[in-house]
Amino acid sequence: MPVALEPTSAPRTPRRRPAPRRTAGRKPVGRAHGLWPYALIAPAVGGMLYLLVYPLVRAVLISFQDFRLRQLISGDAEFVGLRNYRTLLTDPRFWEVVRRTFLFMAVNVVLIMVIATLVALMVERLRRAGRTVVLCSLVLAWAMPVVAATTVFQWLFHSEFGIVNRSLTSLGLASFERYPWFANGTAAFAILVTLIVWQSVPFAAITLYSGLTTVPPELYESARLDGAGAGRIFRSVTFPMLRPIFLLVFSLEVIWTFKAFVQIWVMTRGGPGDATTILPVYAVQTALSGQRYDLGSAASMITVVLMSGVLVLYFRQMFRQEDETR
Repeated sequence: MPVALEPTSAPRTPRRRPAPRRTAGRKPVGRAHGLWPYALIAPAVGGMLYLLVYPLVRAVLISFQDFRLRQLISGDAEFVGLRNYRTLLTDPRFWEVVRRTFLFMAVNVVLIMVIATLVALMVERLRRAGRTVVLCSLVLAWAMPVVAATTVFQWLFHSEFGIVNRSLTSLGLASFERYPWFANGTAAFAILVTLIVWQSVPFAAITLYSGLTTVPPELYESARLDGAGAGRIFRSVTFPMLRPIFLLVFSLEVIWTFKAFVQIWVMTRGGPGDATTILPVYAVQTALSGQRYDLGSAASMITVVLMSGVLVLYFRQMFRQEDETR
């Protein structure tokens, strides 16, 4: 019996969606709309160039000119090439200041990194209440203005009214009766180091603590199960995980201590003698004492070059270590 076949349906052709209609009030995005974000940030970029780049370029130009008080008023400075740099590089006092600057930077950075690391590890092991108290104290110390903190340290070590001399005298150390701390070069240097470290540790400790919170606890548990002590855990687990943050904090502290000027200028103005004179203070002294703005600018440029060289060497060493560990 023949079977009736159902008629096959013709293949359906896909329907094309109608093109979207343009609304009357909407305009196509043009080049003007694409440039609008750049126009919004243009004032900020212009202000940054004027406040940062222009002074740097101006200082570079002055360092190649004979620029004194008369040229500052009249504006007819003469280009002298590298004469200002030769004058500085042949000055024995300049090289003594360079040596003291690197010593000042090394002592400060080492103390800051060691103390900040210990504080961060301590905060990590505290309970919530103790952690809150310590972190709030660090933030308050960090927020104190530089000039205010420097003035407080001046009063602490005042020869007649300072609490340090009174405390040492009350302990039976009669030699500290009206002891002139700022008349002794070594003592003034140590006080400035203490001030810089006290102002820098809060930022470094909080930054390192924030990095410690990102280390997985499982790594510590595995290390303890393997019998590792606290020192081995720090070398094998904590420091490798925090190496990028250590690099960042170290770089910022090098810059901070290398350009420390306000504390020294307010407290000692580089004295007694040149005991606390570092490169930024030397540049200002040279520019203001004899109106040698050309030599002051040259000293500032040498400071920038030396600071950049230190950071480049440290970055290369860190990147080399990272490549070796991969």
